[in-house]
Amino acid sequence: MSERLVRIHRDTYVDSVLLMAAIRTMTRRPGVEWATAVMGTPANLETLGAEGFDDASLESAGANDLVLAAQAGSRADADAALEAAETALSARAGAGDGEPRERERIPRGLEEAVAELPGANVALISVPGEYAGLEAHRALSSSLHVLLFSDNVPVDQEVELKERAAELGLLVMGPGAGTAMLGHVGLGFANDVRPGPVGVVAAAGTGAQEVMTLLDRWGTGVSHVIGVGGRDLSERVGGTMTRLAVRVLLDDEATRAILVASKPPSPSVARAILSDLRGKPAVVALLGLEEELSPPESVRLERTLQGAVEATLDALGLPRPAPSPGLGDAVAAAAARLPASRVAVRGLFSGGTLCYESMVVISARLGAVRSNVPLREGWGVPGPPDAHVCIDMGEEEYTRGRPHPMIDPHARSEAIVEQGRDPATAVVLIDVVLGHGSHPDPAEVLAPACAEAAAGGAAVVAYVLGTDTDPQNLAAQCMALEEAGCIVAPTAARAALAAAAIAARDPAIIRERP
Repeated sequence: MSERLVRIHRDTYVDSVLLMAAIRTMTRRPGVEWATAVMGTPANLETLGAEGFDDASLESAGANDLVLAAQAGSRADADAALEAAETALSARAGAGDGEPRERERIPRGLEEAVAELPGANVALISVPGEYAGLEAHRALSSSLHVLLFSDNVPVDQEVELKERAAELGLLVMGPGAGTAMLGHVGLGFANDVRPGPVGVVAAAGTGAQEVMTLLDRWGTGVSHVIGVGGRDLSERVGGTMTRLAVRVLLDDEATRAILVASKPPSPSVARAILSDLRGKPAVVALLGLEEELSPPESVRLERTLQGAVEATLDALGLPRPAPSPGLGDAVAAAAARLPASRVAVRGLFSGGTLCYESMVVISARLGAVRSNVPLREGWGVPGPPDAHVCIDMGEEEYTRGRPHPMIDPHARSEAIVEQGRDPATAVVLIDVVLGHGSHPDPAEVLAPACAEAAAGGAAVVAYVLGTDTDPQNLAAQCMALEEAGCIVAPTAARAALAAAAIAARDPAIIRERP
């Protein structure tokens, strides 16, 4: 029978980045079935209760208290996981006795931090959403650009922050900005990529990672990657930061071409941004946008991230990558092996943008794709038993009280096995996102689940986002998944095409342009 243990550290605030690191430390411990590290907010305590944690000490926990919780096969394993989390947190804070506490020299606020590091020009803010706006305003008042890692920031506050920042000539990247690279310094979830001539503006975290890694793998690199937050190109926010970022890159001598990537924007905002892109070659990927736009002559419009990177290579006079050898044969063989009853694509994603792009590609070939982040009204979940389904497992309903699937793949491995057992599943489609901040060896967790799904009769198609210089090593991760029976595609869009081709029993689809 499982054991559940809780430890509370009173008046110990830990930001979300360190909380995720503590969760990762616990979930990697032997025997651990579930673990979390959270601040004691009412919502987080409710989640702990739903997971079966009923320790009496939780009743007195408050929003400023750090709560560590672990469920394991034995009390000793749960206790060891909590000890490991405390050690990890204390190491980050500079303490050596196992108690997570701050060093005496750690600044207590933004003003003290600026005083201790007067040359700083960027503030990374990772606090609960209700406090994030105030901290961002303080950073702007100190003439700092802002990477706003926090989410749950009200849109009115976002508008106010970005309008003020634009007047000051400062960037507010976010809210919910998980990835940026300024001056070749990675912020948040970033990959190891070479410097180069392409400036990227992205209203999508894993979209930014996809284009920066493809540029690296295909022979070039990035000057800057500016994440602007998923709502920036909405009608309400108006593209304020995207337009400022474009102006910054147009003025940047190291940037020879600009690539903009976003989920469907407001058409009026998209037109304004297209009109700004004059003076340098530019490519714009607007995933899922159905309205026809007329870009300036120097701007290429693309419907996938892969297409955007290929068009950027064209603009720089660089060759496109050669087709992946053997992918078409692997798709044809997988389609031929499937029994007639297996007809559905089941996508399980850690990257929200990769999920969205896959739905755009698959729905163009197979029709409606059900999702918790649906492309169209009426395409939500649940659907019919044989429906195509793509799930973004990084959404709040899957991460509340749990680490993000990029950090902890275990929940997704369970879902892979479950979908593989479904007699209607033709293809299980997954992404694996590498880089700093992600799980140190995701294939180690996911490969056994993929092997079980493949042994049960489903095809498994995987895409690994990353580079060979990432901590996890792209080639090693791909090899582990291939050995588990996965078809590994070279891009997220190509993986979606492969899944559609297998489900449709039409190998010719894999040769189409995504």
